[in-house]
Formats: sequence, C-alpha cells, structure tokens
Amino acid sequence: MKVHTTGTTAFGRRSFALGAVSVTAALVLSACGGSDAAESTDSTDLASAGATTLTMWVDAERSPALTDVTAQFKEDTGIEIKLVTKDFEQVSDDFITQVPTGKGPDLIVGPHDWLGKFVQNGVIAPIELGDKAADFQESSVAAMTYEGSTYGVPYSIENIGLLRNADLVPEPATTMDEVIANGKAAVEKGAEFPFLVGMDPKQGDPYHLYPFQTSMGVPVFGTDETGGYDASKLELGNENGAAFAAKVKEWGEGGAGILNSNITADIAKEKFNAGASPYFLTGPWNVPLAQEAGINVVVDPLPTTGDQPAQPFIGVNGFFISSKSQNSLAATEFALNYLTTEAVQDAMFEGGGRPPALTASFDKAAEDPIVEAFGKIGADGVPMPAIPEMGAVWADWGGTELALIKGQGDPAESWAKMVSNVEAKIAK
Repeated sequence: MKVHTTGTTAFGRRSFALGAVSVTAALVLSACGGSDAAESTDSTDLASAGATTLTMWVDAERSPALTDVTAQFKEDTGIEIKLVTKDFEQVSDDFITQVPTGKGPDLIVGPHDWLGKFVQNGVIAPIELGDKAADFQESSVAAMTYEGSTYGVPYSIENIGLLRNADLVPEPATTMDEVIANGKAAVEKGAEFPFLVGMDPKQGDPYHLYPFQTSMGVPVFGTDETGGYDASKLELGNENGAAFAAKVKEWGEGGAGILNSNITADIAKEKFNAGASPYFLTGPWNVPLAQEAGINVVVDPLPTTGDQPAQPFIGVNGFFISSKSQNSLAATEFALNYLTTEAVQDAMFEGGGRPPALTASFDKAAEDPIVEAFGKIGADGVPMPAIPEMGAVWADWGGTELALIKGQGDPAESWAKMVSNVEAKIAK
C-alpha cells in the first residue's frame, strides 16, 4: 500500500485568549469535573491559567507524526507537550494504575477497545466533539462513544478485507462459496492453498472469521436504545449460532480444508507472498510486503456466507484525555483544535498507514485504491465491542472455533456449551 504525501496546509497560528477556547472545552470540564486549577483561574490564556507542560503517552511508531503539532502548540501557547514513548503492550494497564495516583499523563494514544476499562476505572474524561463530529467518518465517532458519551478524538480506522492475487484469480467473488470454488480451481492449476487466514494455535481467530459470522446473523452482542453494545444481549446464542458453527466445521480440516489450524498468521503471510494462494483474509498491514514480493494484490469486498452483509470489526485509534489531568483545559484545546486538523490526521496516516478517520484526510488517502477498498469495507463494519464484558468472550469463542476447525465435537453442542460458558463468566 502506497502512503501518499499530501500537500497539507501548515498548522494555523491561533490566538489563545481564554475566551476563544471552544465552548466544548468548557463542556468537557463540566462533564469530567476538571481540575481545580483550571476551573478557578481568571487568567486570560492557557499558560497563565497554570498549564506549562502537558504529557502524552504514545508508542514509538506514532510519536514522530506528532512532533510538528506539538511544536506548533508550544509556539502558539507557550505550553510544551512532552511525548513519552511507552511499551504499547503495557501502556493501557499502566494508565489505569497511574492516573488515580496523579502520576499518569494528560493524554494517551490508543485503540477504542480500551474505552470500557478506562471508563470503568474512571481514568478518562468525556469530550464533546460538537460540530467537528460531522467531519469524521460516522463509524469512528461511534466507536469512541460509550454509554452515550464520546471519550476520544479518532484519527484512524482499520479493518480486514480479502486480498486477492489477481494473477491467480482475475475477478472478484461475492460469496464465500465462489471464493472456495475459485480457490480450488487455482489449486488444480498449481497453487498450494485455496484460501489463507492465520490461526492462533490456541485461540483460533474469531476476529478474522467474524464477517462470515455476521453474514449468518450471529453478532456477539445486541445493542441498546443508544446503539451501544448491551452485554445482557449475548447474540452469540441466537438461533443462527449452531448453523455458523456447522459452517466452520464444514470449512475445517475434516471438510473443505479452507480453514487450517496449522496455518499461523506468519505462515499465511509467507505463503501468500510466495504466490501459493489466490486469497488471504487479513488487514492493510500485510499489503506492503505482498506488493514488495511482486504479488498483483487487489482488495475485494468481504464475501458473504449467509443472507446478511459480511461485517468485520473495525478498530479505531484515537486520543484520550486523562480524567485527572491538572491541565484539562489546555489538554482539551489541544485535542479538539489541533489533533482534529487535516495536517495531523494526514501526518498520522503518513506515519502509520492506517486510513484516516477525518473524512477530508481519508478522501486524499483514498487516491490509493488499496486504501479506498479497505475504507469501503470499513464503512459497513461494526466497532469492536469496548465493553468490559468482551473480555469474557474471546477465550471460549476462539477455543470453540478452533476445535471445530480441527474436526472436533458436534457443532450445535459445542456452540451451546461455549455460549453457556460465556454467560457464566459475564454473570460473575
């Protein structure tokens, strides 16, 4: 996937009289309680209101893309933003632990599926995007919304798609049956695998198989009146669950052989890049290496299995404000009026290759057909559930699918037992 360099406008110099700070910033302070220092100040600018330094936790990949905007913020306000690089695997737990002690940062970068635990632990503040919400792709704002409140500024959306080696299969398919038929025909002509998707040896991969599951009408959770996920509505156990379980076993090692527990993510990538299969179910992160390997890659819409759309999970990355920030007014101004700009959203795309959440930035990035294709698929996707109860689902869900792929167990009985186990864990 080519990453475009866009001719973006430089960050505009801004006046920072306190009265010019957006009304939404005040709303954030009102919603989260704000810091005493920020609420009590009568100062006329952010720096004199007490803020001299903000701290943001960010991983090494994303930090360089934020250098220019932090420099501009300092020039405009006199407030320095320290970018502290943290280990991505540990940063969410560290944030939850350190924010209540006053040792956490003012802002943090991360995925939306941290939301549930962050809100549950009271470590992030809601943020009102106001009119700016309309500038973002709707699904990205929805992902940053929890129990009716928005908690982050989105900057990217990512989801899976179906990579196709157009030299092996020239035309796209619309159903999984067509994909399987095309894949088997390719094998007859010399390909090694009809279809590739990476499997974790212990957990399978319900994330990648989810579009097939939604196509058969089996989402994980139902939703409430606000459109948010409702953990009391475990849709895994609906009447279509057993049929999907049967399909997984049918595609597995004792059946069509489309799903293979011995194909890990690394093996799937290696084989596709070697031209050993016409299809690879994966995300945009695996496109650059395939192109470098000389594969004629195109991205197809996700094929359907049932009579409903094949909806993947979408993951949204964004910026969150600490609920205990002592500089919440400045942090909110930075988040709302700097991190929402095209310049920043373009820079984050150029640095990481994730399709932008800001529509104007996405439209530019989508000049690349690969980005455009993933974006169209993501537009029909559903946010990964951020509710804490999702943590009770993955292990049994993945383990059950993996056993079925290996040909083990009766599909209906195995699926029902999995649902019962998940219900018991959620009830605890």
